[in-house]
Amino acid sequence: MALVGLNSANNIVINNGIQNKNEQGLQNQPIQALRHESHIFHVNSNDLDLNKNMKQDKSRYGSNKANGYRDPVEFNPKYRFNDTDYFNHPHGDFHLCEVIHIAIVVGGYSASRDVITLVKSVLFYRNQPLHFHFITDPAAQRVLSKVFLSWQLPQVETSFYNIASIKRAVAWIPNRHYSGIYGLMKLILVNILPNSLNKVVVLDTDLTFNANIAGLWHYFRYITGDKLLGLVENQSDWYLGKLWKNYTPWPALGRGFNTGVILVKLSKLRQNKWNHIWKTVTEKQLKSFPFTTLADQDIFNAVIKLYPKLVYRLPCNWNIQLSDNTLSENCYKKLSNIKIIHWNSPKKTKVNNKHIHYFRNIYQTFIEMDGNLLRRHLIGCEKSVPTAASNMLDKNDPCYQFKIERYTSHRIHPFFLDYNYHPTDENDVTLVTHLSIERLQMLDSLADHWNGPMSIALYITDRDVPNLMSFIQLSASLSNRKNIGYHLTYVQGQYYPVNKLRNIALDYVNTAYVFLLDIDFLPSLNSYQDLRNFLLKQDDLNMTALIVPAFETQRYRIAFPKSKVKLIELLQKQEIFTFRYHLYTKAHSPTNYTRWQTANTTYQVKWKDDFEPYIVVMKKVARYDERFVGFGWNKVSHIMELHVRGYRFLVLPNLFIIHMPHSPSKDITRFRSSKIYRRCLKRLKEDFKSALRSKFPNNKFK
Repeated sequence: MALVGLNSANNIVINNGIQNKNEQGLQNQPIQALRHESHIFHVNSNDLDLNKNMKQDKSRYGSNKANGYRDPVEFNPKYRFNDTDYFNHPHGDFHLCEVIHIAIVVGGYSASRDVITLVKSVLFYRNQPLHFHFITDPAAQRVLSKVFLSWQLPQVETSFYNIASIKRAVAWIPNRHYSGIYGLMKLILVNILPNSLNKVVVLDTDLTFNANIAGLWHYFRYITGDKLLGLVENQSDWYLGKLWKNYTPWPALGRGFNTGVILVKLSKLRQNKWNHIWKTVTEKQLKSFPFTTLADQDIFNAVIKLYPKLVYRLPCNWNIQLSDNTLSENCYKKLSNIKIIHWNSPKKTKVNNKHIHYFRNIYQTFIEMDGNLLRRHLIGCEKSVPTAASNMLDKNDPCYQFKIERYTSHRIHPFFLDYNYHPTDENDVTLVTHLSIERLQMLDSLADHWNGPMSIALYITDRDVPNLMSFIQLSASLSNRKNIGYHLTYVQGQYYPVNKLRNIALDYVNTAYVFLLDIDFLPSLNSYQDLRNFLLKQDDLNMTALIVPAFETQRYRIAFPKSKVKLIELLQKQEIFTFRYHLYTKAHSPTNYTRWQTANTTYQVKWKDDFEPYIVVMKKVARYDERFVGFGWNKVSHIMELHVRGYRFLVLPNLFIIHMPHSPSKDITRFRSSKIYRRCLKRLKEDFKSALRSKFPNNKFK
């Protein structure tokens, strides 16, 4: 992956226009759109008053489609295209391993989520290498870089371009479209993308492919001569001004063109001084229009209105537009002819349409599609792959499945939902936890008990994603929270990757401290503010683990104690117990619960073997060892390493957590029922200790 900034070789240049009145097709007009000898645009500012001549379109171009005019109510069936025509064409320029370049503007967490569905649909049909060029803000770049790095898609490359250094080139344009400044970025692709890139398919994030993108790439062979862009005609009466009274749209050629799908000949745009053209046209139009309504689409259409020969009309089924006033049904006779579905209404999938159920089913299929299935290699385009470390394992080893789990490459989607939290000081703390979809309901209670920031790793399938979205949206405790980072880790392998999930949640914390907790615990009420107040008074907690005493209840319904005093009362009534007092006492007994009941200040305790308290530490803490999956020794190993590293353990006097009862997990059932499971866990434990001794030879432990 590459991070690319503003391409200084393509700065915006403004030149004086040159008038030419004698080119074919536009005699007696102030200028012509393209000079055939040099393919260089020439602009005459006197010709930029496009509104004045809107009524002259048909007389100016006649009904000759070759001259650029097309009846605004017509969708010509001849533009329907069969993908097989491309691959079987005797004179085609198809190359099996030619890289298809795709540019997408992505801003924010929501768009990052939408673009994954688009990418899935592209990957499903593709049979050629792809290179995605993402023009992003920092949030989208952070998300997508991790998504693609963890996805490990064969013959797929990605490059990222930060809009921070380039947005000033379009920031001067008033824009009322909901996409904001991101909706103007396509105007300056020649500034953004590398000079070595000659052509690119430009896509909106709200598209769903229903065909091989190679079929679309094929149309570059027709973008020759004067033509620089490939576009599908707009499939509504927006630019005809017929939708509302007293509404004047930006100028367009007939019905205009939709910019959700664009074939761009970058090399020809640079040659023809594209920056000069679009900026000059925009400045002229802004004298009549106070702002753009459809962002870059208004400007592209104003340019095409003036220079109709620069555009090649793509078949309409390569951009079936489901806007609120769509006429897209005029484009296709069979649903099977549809190549790309464009959800270009603000209502997105909730838009009304005759075939909306069909379109939604396609969209939902890609949302729920297992992304691991898209990791397939392309036949004939394979590249040499280095030998994986997992290939060195003995497959006859009874513990092979345990050992190979640590090498599993899980797909990760950080910040799946909007996240907007910025700590204001160095005493803030994030609750870090993890869960599978079966424990999703526990999030509600946790959010009620902890109003501070949370970083949550969820182990989930693609099919579970809609349920996750619905649960959060309908939750009164979660729906309005923007300080919760949801980091999806997609299911792969046989065991729950507990320590990998903890590490993922840790990786996306932006506070100085973390509270490491499991999802089946509830912290004491007001614990976030209590912790903040405690941390504010501390001088140096480096190499310190603050222990939060753990308790449990056997009751599914309990009046949660509002204070330490109430907790001790329940403890004395035996309605609450110290955690694991009857199963695995030594896991928490070093906390010294007897002393805690009367403590008013922190006190230090000594580490002992098998100790596994829940702790608050600085976020730079050592990561969990990912060889431990499923049940057993996952926290113990972490606490042991902290001890070996020299951490001290202090017990917090007024905070506590309570474990809530639930059905046993699949992995703990395996542990209890399988001797092989327990034997393999013991081997992992010894392997870990051996590695720890090698890493810290001067420390002694059992």
